[in-house]
Amino acid sequence: MSSPIRPEASISPFDTRIDGFWRGRFALVQPVGQGYRSGLDALLLASTLAPDAKGRLADLGAGAGAVGFACAARAPRLDVVCVEKMPEMVGLLAQGLALTENESFADRVSSIEVDLLAPRRDLDEAGLRVGDFDHVVTNPPFYPAGHRISPDPLRAASLNAPEADFLAHWMRSSLALLKDGGRFSAILPPEALGECLPVYETRLGAIAITPIHAREGEAAIRILITGRKGSRAPLAILPGCFLHKTDGTPSEFSRNVSEGEALFGWR
Repeated sequence: MSSPIRPEASISPFDTRIDGFWRGRFALVQPVGQGYRSGLDALLLASTLAPDAKGRLADLGAGAGAVGFACAARAPRLDVVCVEKMPEMVGLLAQGLALTENESFADRVSSIEVDLLAPRRDLDEAGLRVGDFDHVVTNPPFYPAGHRISPDPLRAASLNAPEADFLAHWMRSSLALLKDGGRFSAILPPEALGECLPVYETRLGAIAITPIHAREGEAAIRILITGRKGSRAPLAILPGCFLHKTDGTPSEFSRNVSEGEALFGWR
């Protein structure tokens, strides 16, 4: 659900609006007319985090902070680091942290402006160090090279992989940040699994893949992937989840995701 644009939140190179989520548990400052506004994918990804999670979490490719804010709102013992390379989005993230809707967790959320695929020395200097995090979550740019690219550069950077092996590099860098025993979650389109699974299988155990379907009987539109670093448990395909009933009305699962009550993706 969205609230009206507030003039004081529009200190940006473009128009913005404030969007509320999870019945007001957190809100985002998001672009209007250009760029990318987070929604269901972010809420699905945050739904893989248990409310009793603690330690440090990295939200990689954070945008305006949707996943990171949701995780901080969901797990009160969690410290969240939002990692984003685009300064425009980091600016919106900072505005979002200043909203009164987010004051209950703002002191537990920080941001790092850096490209996840930068040289290791640059990541270390930015504060993004190997083995530093108990949880890593990511909703990366996943449309493959050759997919239609938006003429809006900000939107294209949020959605489109710039090169053929981008996702494999992204996942290797993501998993390097996890502590031994740390938990990883990602949301991807099903066609990205072939590129990413070989990376996961050499670095994660207890991998679980949850297909997300628009409706029962239709092909999956997304997959949620979870795993634990250092585990030896085998891979599992979990039962699929459906966003709508056959008559087109929202499923109970969809309502739970939209309200912040869902928890799934783990065995």
